[in-house]
Amino acid sequence: MDGGKVNPGRYDPKVAIIGCGISGLAAAKELARFNPVVFEATDSIGGVWKHCSYHSTKLQTPRMDYEFSDYQWKDRKNSSFPSHIEILDYLDGYATHFDLWKFIRFQNKVVEIKHLLLNDDVNHSDQYWRRPIGQPIWKIGVEDSSSGGVKWQEFEFVVMCIGKYGDIANIPVFPPEKGPGVFNGKVMHSMDYCKLKKEETVELLKGKKVVVVGYKKSAIDLALECAQANAGEEGEPCTMIVRSLHWIVPSYSIWGLPFFLFFSTRFSQFLYERPNQGFLRSVICNLSDPLRKFVSKFIESYLTWKLPLRKYGLKPDHPFLEDYASCQMAILPDTFFDEADRGMIRFERPASPDWCFWEGGVLLDDGSTKLEADLVLLATGYDGKAKLKLVLPEPYRGLIDDPSGVLPLYRGMIHPEIPHMAFVGYIESVSNLHTSELRCKWLSRLLNEQIELPSVKTMLERTKEETEIMRRTTRFYKRHCISTYSINHSDEMCEEMGWGSWRKKGWLSEAFSPYNNQDYIEKQPED
Repeated sequence: MDGGKVNPGRYDPKVAIIGCGISGLAAAKELARFNPVVFEATDSIGGVWKHCSYHSTKLQTPRMDYEFSDYQWKDRKNSSFPSHIEILDYLDGYATHFDLWKFIRFQNKVVEIKHLLLNDDVNHSDQYWRRPIGQPIWKIGVEDSSSGGVKWQEFEFVVMCIGKYGDIANIPVFPPEKGPGVFNGKVMHSMDYCKLKKEETVELLKGKKVVVVGYKKSAIDLALECAQANAGEEGEPCTMIVRSLHWIVPSYSIWGLPFFLFFSTRFSQFLYERPNQGFLRSVICNLSDPLRKFVSKFIESYLTWKLPLRKYGLKPDHPFLEDYASCQMAILPDTFFDEADRGMIRFERPASPDWCFWEGGVLLDDGSTKLEADLVLLATGYDGKAKLKLVLPEPYRGLIDDPSGVLPLYRGMIHPEIPHMAFVGYIESVSNLHTSELRCKWLSRLLNEQIELPSVKTMLERTKEETEIMRRTTRFYKRHCISTYSINHSDEMCEEMGWGSWRKKGWLSEAFSPYNNQDYIEKQPED
């Protein structure tokens, strides 16, 4: 079976794609033969790169590792990390090159989705997925900003690409009389900060006592922008409330060795547990535990030597591997610790993760520590599941909350109990663009009936197995991340698409060269 060939005589289903960020664009391109309708709530493509990026935001992976397989960066050998503006230009070029604009309906916000067959005699079982695509089963309510009304359209398959980030802020819950209402200053979530123009951010931050809550990538970038805005005699330092520590990396080089050697080659990933690995591989994984620990310690030794983590009390207690396995690793801006050394970025490490407000700022450790503030910036993330719950109907809305905390997705895309719907962009890896694109290629073949899904029971068992692997690998397993076995994940999808799973030209490259999107270029069928 050649995954590139169209199934002759195949009925083309009516497909809707919701969202036009990275995943939505990949889905539109790979499903172009189905003439999809792409609903985008805003007036532009790009998703979080357009609407949830700071002025200083840059990609965290090298540009060669963040490109579509059939559309390369023009300056792909440039070693600098692309800015969000460069990424938006790249995505604009991609949409133009593949004529994707004709599918996109801007300022069309999906407000509700209904299932047309919930009242028939088919329950949540294999019969749902076995039902031939050929009649609409989803009804989508779309709010058109130009008319203000809600129009309903019917589709046979829906691809959810609204993502986990943006739109709905994750706001901490506070005890009565200890929330933002008692604070005399201003409280702002990073999502709202992103909407400001550059001059507005400088005006907001300059000369203010700013507290940033968080210590992941968005919080680090925020603190740096705050420090830069406060350069000069009248500037005030920015204080970061670091409730949980994670490893930060200055570059993709460890003791002079390229970072990919440790995690992104077939040989390196052979050391880590993977789904469906069998008894022999399980034995090998157990025997490899000392080597995995050595790799983690080797990287940690470099980071504690290179960065002043001990000086500022920022050295995590958990192994580096746990952050990598949960996609929590953050790339550090060049001048971050320079600003800390100048005293313009300060760190507070509360004994308890709980905190609250008082009239003049923030209270830590049950009120024993008071931080004065004019402005509190919440870099506390987003609630991606809430976004899905807003539009999905019951009983599917309830299936989003799995007891494991992880959205159970077969192949990182298919919820076994939600029929004729795919979720793209909800599984993470080192390069989320690659992860989404390959899954969209696989999805195209699923809709073309070249791939048959296993039973609902089997799919649920496999999603549970992945969750258990993550649980054994990292304490932060509730993020669906496949970074330590991404090549194996891709191998299985390639085999189901009729491709060879080994994508390199020789065994040496196969074992020790990094895998990226260029290894998954689709071969065109012969005439």
